[in-house]
Amino acid sequence: MSSLADWLRERGDEALVALLRARPDLATPPPADTSVLATRVGVRSSVARACEDLDSFALSALEALVLLDADLAPVPLEAVAELLGGGITPQQARRAVERLRDLALAWGEDDELSTAPAVREVLPNFPAGLGRRAEDLTEDAAKSALAELDEEERRLVGKLAAGSPIGRTKDAAKNVPLAQAANPVQRLLAKGLLLRRDAETVELPRQLALAVRGEHPMGEVEPDEPIPDLTGTDRSAVDSTGGGEVLELLRHVEELLNAWGEDPPDVLRSGGVGVRELRRTAKAIDVDEDRLGLLVELAVAANLIANSEAAEPQWVPTYQSDTWLASPPEQRWAALAQAWLDLPRLPGLIGARDEKDRLLGPLSEDLRRPLAPKDRRRVLDYLDELPGGHGARPDDVAAVLAWRAPRRGGRLRDDLVRWTLAEATALGVVALHALTSAGRALLADGAAEAARVLADALPEPLDHVLVQADLTVVAPGRLEPDLANEMKLVADVESAGSATVYRISDSSIRRALDAGHTADDLHALFRTRSRTPIPQSLTYLIDDVARRHGRLRAGTAAAFLRCDDPLLLAEIMAKPAAEELELRRIAPTVLVSPLPLADVVETLRAAGFTPVAEGPDGNVLDLRETGRRVRGKSRPAQPAAIARPNREQLAELVAQLRAGDRAGAARRGSAVSPERGRPSAEATLQLLRDAARQRRSVWLGFVDTNGIRSERVVRPVSVGGGVLQGVDTTSDELGHYPLHRIMTVALVED
Repeated sequence: MSSLADWLRERGDEALVALLRARPDLATPPPADTSVLATRVGVRSSVARACEDLDSFALSALEALVLLDADLAPVPLEAVAELLGGGITPQQARRAVERLRDLALAWGEDDELSTAPAVREVLPNFPAGLGRRAEDLTEDAAKSALAELDEEERRLVGKLAAGSPIGRTKDAAKNVPLAQAANPVQRLLAKGLLLRRDAETVELPRQLALAVRGEHPMGEVEPDEPIPDLTGTDRSAVDSTGGGEVLELLRHVEELLNAWGEDPPDVLRSGGVGVRELRRTAKAIDVDEDRLGLLVELAVAANLIANSEAAEPQWVPTYQSDTWLASPPEQRWAALAQAWLDLPRLPGLIGARDEKDRLLGPLSEDLRRPLAPKDRRRVLDYLDELPGGHGARPDDVAAVLAWRAPRRGGRLRDDLVRWTLAEATALGVVALHALTSAGRALLADGAAEAARVLADALPEPLDHVLVQADLTVVAPGRLEPDLANEMKLVADVESAGSATVYRISDSSIRRALDAGHTADDLHALFRTRSRTPIPQSLTYLIDDVARRHGRLRAGTAAAFLRCDDPLLLAEIMAKPAAEELELRRIAPTVLVSPLPLADVVETLRAAGFTPVAEGPDGNVLDLRETGRRVRGKSRPAQPAAIARPNREQLAELVAQLRAGDRAGAARRGSAVSPERGRPSAEATLQLLRDAARQRRSVWLGFVDTNGIRSERVVRPVSVGGGVLQGVDTTSDELGHYPLHRIMTVALVED
């Protein structure tokens, strides 16, 4: 490590500041001097974190250094370029090595490049897919042997050279002479062209793999970032398409809340939702199960649905969901989009199987991934780099990000990109492979600004519908909230999308009348809101249902029935439902029941009657169920981002490093070590005063306010009031050093 420490000392202050910014773990806690910094640079965990940020070309250069044993002895840049092969020039190799130098993963001049031993531990066991060297095999001999191989042997060698050099075979245990070899493995072992690792494993020697690869010793090395085929679309088209996806998303989430409010699913023991419940819900709201999984994850993340945590827990909408439903569309979307952006889970894993071959469902604990928000932002940040209206297809985005950071994401690296883009498209953050204006605002300025931008992109709500002769009503776009609520009440949705089609029927008209509307109200609704003439069939339907509706009046006795027609009450008393409801006549036109009013009304409707619920004031009551609600959990506060030191703070830290180096190199003369008690305190003061009077520098070891010990070489100016004022000989700046924090002090010998 001494050579690394010396190299770091020779680096300029700006280079050290850049290193500490790129590898912030090196600065915590602040290192006392460059030797401590050099030690941290070579720590395995720190090296692994630094390698996460390497692009594909720089990582290949680092693997080349390891293959050249740069951790044992310095190697020249020309050797690195030659091993990279494939037409890689020394200038290109120098560019990659310079990136490694910036991160202190490699150090030294071009003719003496070195790496830390930890680099070999962090990289794969077989960098670039190359195995160990065979002791008695030269590169020329390997090339000659390769030319003499038969077709089967060449095929086997080619397969091992193209991927991992390790192969498993039972023939590895047999030591057979070449004359008796019966298959390619035995022949290659006998020729020394395969290495025997154990009884079941063989390894292709590096020399033979290099001979097979020819001009590409490390395989296909990409010195430059792939250039994707960008998709160009007008920005307004991107925003309008995204706005359509937003409206569809909000409709589906609303239907999910209604479905689970009426019939909430049970919480599984392991968390999550059962497959049967999911299929039932997917059918009810007419979405596929993959989309439903995303909707459920979003609703729970946004605190619209929560675990009831009862004796038999269920997934139930929260009280907050009512506020969400009453909010404008852009506000509802912003809550969902922000929840998704911060979601520490991977909805893309829904439908996959775990290590025990169990199906992963929504809300399962196995979907939790703390790094998911960081990976999600990384994908969207790339799209944000592209010009407005331009985008890239998922495979191209995955290729670019794989080149930029091949070690990030693990085996799910490319899947994470595709999942993120698919989810972002479903949320309207991405449309037509490009980032929407609202998506850009979400990344840069947060949910509030994104909602404002989305409001401008959404189509203006319509104040009218189109009534058709077949008793359907077409909404040619997004309706005003009041009109949308009225249409949901008086008609059933037949098909949804950019244009929603409603169907009017006896039951839907009766539902509106049950909610308190009169026939005149419904006539006025269609007359004022329809841009097309009202068909006579609709007028007759409303009048006919209204004429029969409410002839039978229900109240509470717990409940009562009253009717001006005694024959109708007699008909009810003759039905089996009368016994079930425990009805009794208290007057020629009044029946009463001990059962709740809602049960009486529901049972009579099932028996073919059309009662209407009546309140104490005689007005119509709306008995429709509003769905269950529970108190949602407050969203966990997002962990505060660790504040990284700014350039000024890092420059100060580098100055402390320089001071520590100077203090460590200073020759110390007479010294005192303050201890408890008056004598050593007096000795310390006397030494500092003598140094100030003689204008001599002193070496200080002291502890700062953060409890971090450091060393300085200081020229004392004055001592008094419990404080030493002195000039730091490294920066020539006047500093103040409380005496009670000085642990050791010594004169500096010239």
